[in-house]
Amino acid sequence: MANLDFKALLDRYSLGERKFQNLVVCSADGFESNLQSIDLSGCTFAEAYLPYSNLSQASLQNLVMKEGNLGDAKLFSADLSHAILVGTSLSRADLRYACLKGANLQCVDLTGADLRGADLTGADLTQAVLSRADLTQANLDQVCLKSTNLFRAIGANLESALCDRTTILPNGHYY
Repeated sequence: MANLDFKALLDRYSLGERKFQNLVVCSADGFESNLQSIDLSGCTFAEAYLPYSNLSQASLQNLVMKEGNLGDAKLFSADLSHAILVGTSLSRADLRYACLKGANLQCVDLTGADLRGADLTGADLTQAVLSRADLTQANLDQVCLKSTNLFRAIGANLESALCDRTTILPNGHYY
């Protein structure tokens, strides 16, 4: 994997380039960055700080971003299938109609996130926080919700989700 400085990525993006696959992106300090429709498939982000960024319709399959910050980011219709986002903040992020199939979202903060219509099939949300998240029409089939906090989440259909006695339900009770 080749390394690329985030500033160089932004410069190349502003010149019309959209494909940045299988790179290690260093020092991603991109508050309010506009990266709509970018292809970062297979990339690894070190020290990612991208709150309020626009990554709508981005291809982020197999992306690795541990303990990053995507709070308040726009990820509308983004493809995050099989991404590894362990410990990343996605609080209040717009993830409507995003694809998160098979994603590793352990310990992720999704407080107040908008996940309406998102596909989380087979995702691992162990120890994630989804308080006040909107899960209306989200596909939670085979989603691991062990030790997950869903307090005050709305629209969550947990019928085919994998919960255990440590899962905190939207009403505040344990599963």
